Amino acid sequence: MDSRDDMKYGDENSSPTNEITVAHHDRAVWETRETYGPAGFRGLFSNYYVSLCAAFATLGGLLFGYDQGVVSVILVMPQFLDRFPRVAEGASGAGFWKGLLTAMIELGALIGALNAGYFADLLSRKFSLFIAVCVFALGSALQTGSVDYAMLTVARFIGGLGIGMLSTVAPLYISEISPPETRGALLVLEEFAIVTGIVIAFWITYGTQYISSEWSWRLPFLLQLVPGIVLAAGVFMLPFSPRWLVSKNRDEEALSTLSKLRRVSKDDLRVQQEWIDIRAEVAFQSEANQEKHPKLYSNGTPSRLRLEIAQWLDCFKTGCRRRTHVGVVLMFFQQFVGINALIYYSPTLFQTMGLDHSMQLIMSGVLNVAQLVGVSTSIWTMDALGRRPLLLGGSIIMTISHIIIAILVGKFSNNWPAHRSEGWTSVAFLFVYMLGFGASWGPVPWAMPSEIFPSSLRAKGVALSTCSNWLNNFIIGLITPPLVENTGYGAYVFFAVFCLLSLVWTYFFVPETNGRTLEQMDHVFKDVSSSADEERRQRAEERIAGGLDLHIAS
Repeated sequence: MDSRDDMKYGDENSSPTNEITVAHHDRAVWETRETYGPAGFRGLFSNYYVSLCAAFATLGGLLFGYDQGVVSVILVMPQFLDRFPRVAEGASGAGFWKGLLTAMIELGALIGALNAGYFADLLSRKFSLFIAVCVFALGSALQTGSVDYAMLTVARFIGGLGIGMLSTVAPLYISEISPPETRGALLVLEEFAIVTGIVIAFWITYGTQYISSEWSWRLPFLLQLVPGIVLAAGVFMLPFSPRWLVSKNRDEEALSTLSKLRRVSKDDLRVQQEWIDIRAEVAFQSEANQEKHPKLYSNGTPSRLRLEIAQWLDCFKTGCRRRTHVGVVLMFFQQFVGINALIYYSPTLFQTMGLDHSMQLIMSGVLNVAQLVGVSTSIWTMDALGRRPLLLGGSIIMTISHIIIAILVGKFSNNWPAHRSEGWTSVAFLFVYMLGFGASWGPVPWAMPSEIFPSSLRAKGVALSTCSNWLNNFIIGLITPPLVENTGYGAYVFFAVFCLLSLVWTYFFVPETNGRTLEQMDHVFKDVSSSADEERRQRAEERIAGGLDLHIAS
């Protein structure tokens, strides 16, 4: 029987004791501690407050997904092409100008993600969300009012800056407010919101294409301001991240916030234990930083700029290098397993099978719904099965799908009308792939980076991982169209190889983080660099617990 079936969890009337259990191991919390409630999907309903806070923060993901999805249909609208003939098919250099228009949002997102770590540490996670939404809203307003290609391109870049920040800060915030037993399910809400945004954008633009005026494309751009305004107005009601508060020496406020997030009293042993874990982790990282960078601290408070540069470099040094590797490569494989290749080729496949334009769009929309269904399953499986099994299983499903599609495209693409059953088999495996990706490599790479980094480097580590996503998204956007057009089935063999590589890489390099606290990740990654570091951490725990008249029990 799963140990989670036997785990015990208390309520707000639990009687406090004066003994806590520290986690000098990499086992799940329900094996050694009393949890706040049931693990995984069931746990979402045991604490509505933290679930609502996380769901509200994922409005940033909804904006991100909506903006991605809205362009795919707008770019083929006659009303849009009349205003921007430079990207119309047949125009001189149309491919380049269309590619530049779509790439500008990825370039903006790359820069926005890179800067998000700085603002998240300086101003807080929640106020960084506010800044990101404001930048995004400016870009959306400019896109709605664009009168020429140059204005639209700049507007896409500005919107991309906001999207890059949102895609970094939202999962970071969710990971830091979530209890470990439901963190996976709550982080899946980010990917769920992204894909929901894509689906909503697709069907809105499918409907507005029948408006004869320019509002057919201006209205979808305008509508994305609505969730942005809601998020901007509501962000002030969100609690601060308790881990950010401790990093700013606001310990008592952090305890009050934890108590509010967990819906139990401040005297509850579980809250006291989590509070001590967080404070000990911050104290340990602070002492370790001073030891690693003695010159920066030789004159007291270090220069903000020099410390910022040193911390970015620390992401690539012993103690964090393995985590950076996992975060960056997860995002690399998320793009190189071929999701965009199948989305790109699907309209062509539907067209050659004899479907009319409207039915091609409908089938493409249904593909996005299939991905959403896949993501929905991971709300339960992320905590029930863990991160590693999802990645490994997803890699296998996607490899098989790519290989079968490659074989069918290679043998029958020259005459799909004469081989309709083979064509529909290809379509079936398009759906199998989308379900598999949505259930695994869609949500997990967005969830894990926000879990694995130490407190002092978490914002920067998540920013680096997100930058990897946007950089590789940009590369895939450039290579996929010519790859599919010039190699045919070879493109799917290419991506099948990367799916297989993702399987091997995951097996050897990705640890399981399911059920572990953020403060346990040193033990999960086994990168506490020395026994002296371990002793320093224990001293910090004992010092903090002693000040509260609590006793440590290992």
